[in-house]
Amino acid sequence: MSQSRIASVETHLLWVPTRQATRREMERALIHAWSEIEVTIVELESGVIGTGETIQNYTWGRSVDHQAVVGGNPFELMWQDRLGAGLQMALLDAAGKEAGVPVSRLLGEPCRTHCPVSHWGHDMPPDLYRQEALWAIEHGYTSMKIKTRPWFDVVETLDLISDATPDTFEIDTDWNDFLLSAPRAIPVLKHLEDRFPKMALVEGPIPAADSSGNKAIRDAITCPVAHHYSDELALRIDHGGCDGYVMAGGVSAVMRGGHTAAAYGQPFFLQMVGTGLTAALAAHIGSVLSHAQWPAITCTGIYEHDLLTDSLEVRHGLVTVPDGPGLGVDLDREALSRFKARGDEIDLPPRIVTYRQPDGLTVHFANNSHNSSAVWAFFRRGTLPVLMPGVTTTMVDVGDDPELVELHRRVSAAGYLIKSG
Repeated sequence: MSQSRIASVETHLLWVPTRQATRREMERALIHAWSEIEVTIVELESGVIGTGETIQNYTWGRSVDHQAVVGGNPFELMWQDRLGAGLQMALLDAAGKEAGVPVSRLLGEPCRTHCPVSHWGHDMPPDLYRQEALWAIEHGYTSMKIKTRPWFDVVETLDLISDATPDTFEIDTDWNDFLLSAPRAIPVLKHLEDRFPKMALVEGPIPAADSSGNKAIRDAITCPVAHHYSDELALRIDHGGCDGYVMAGGVSAVMRGGHTAAAYGQPFFLQMVGTGLTAALAAHIGSVLSHAQWPAITCTGIYEHDLLTDSLEVRHGLVTVPDGPGLGVDLDREALSRFKARGDEIDLPPRIVTYRQPDGLTVHFANNSHNSSAVWAFFRRGTLPVLMPGVTTTMVDVGDDPELVELHRRVSAAGYLIKSG
């Protein structure tokens, strides 16, 4: 096994832009920061090359000490989640190539050759979601996951997507707990599932820790309810808090969680965010986990480029699991220079985010609607309705407009400013 030793590790920091069509909305939520990608390339003494990636600002674990694995055996190291996303992926790719087998065969016995996969889009205005649904269909998807937020018109969003898509199209609504409680969530969800048969999954309607509230929601609606997997949540399965899970994390954690979910007979979807490299790994993992039955979320469709020489094609909502050694895909080496990060791409100008209700009520916020922003904090308090038809949210650059500069100063200091119409 001496030839399997790791000879070197190199990294490349890239900035892979999100697609122009949704870029400004991604910036509003700071999702543009997901463009910062560290590509890790591992070379074995045998000359075998393994490749991985880390989405630096949305990952379960950054790779920190890459050189610590030099001299080690990839087969011994590849299960260690502590190494971080990109390095672990590169080790799996190298180990599979060294052994002459796909990564899936390192993980277990495949149970499927094609894996369901879904398109993803962050919160955005209804008509832009309609356009994203059309993009998804054009690129072979039969489902998409949307962010259902109280600061956008969810009813219009579902209406436009439903009208624009075939009868078989499905929509995963991710609430990120913004329905707050069962008494608020139940009438909203009952109304939506009655009106929109394409709503196929309700993710995180209220906090997962509220077992009785989640059970009440499940008893009230027919649409399955999903929450992010945790060992604690799995142990509380008898409480009836969810129908299945969102599975994310390092390969060891995901495999362990996937087998636990299977033991309880509960489906899940993999949520592994990245370009084509991550999408390939997700396909390998999904091929060996029997209950990875819901469409995986890889977010690959948000990027201008998937970093592959040959893209993984989605057809009929399925991606074929690569059958070549390792990940079974090849890094586009030209992309390493084309997308080399300058270091300043993440910076954004001062902006004002404005929420408006049909009755004229207006709330101003500073800069963005990221999950650490005042927008999230404000709506978490439950001051305004969790769902209101006709609401809009817009964003403007402050620039050198004196009125906007002053408004930005006041909003930044106060957190938010409410004005009545």
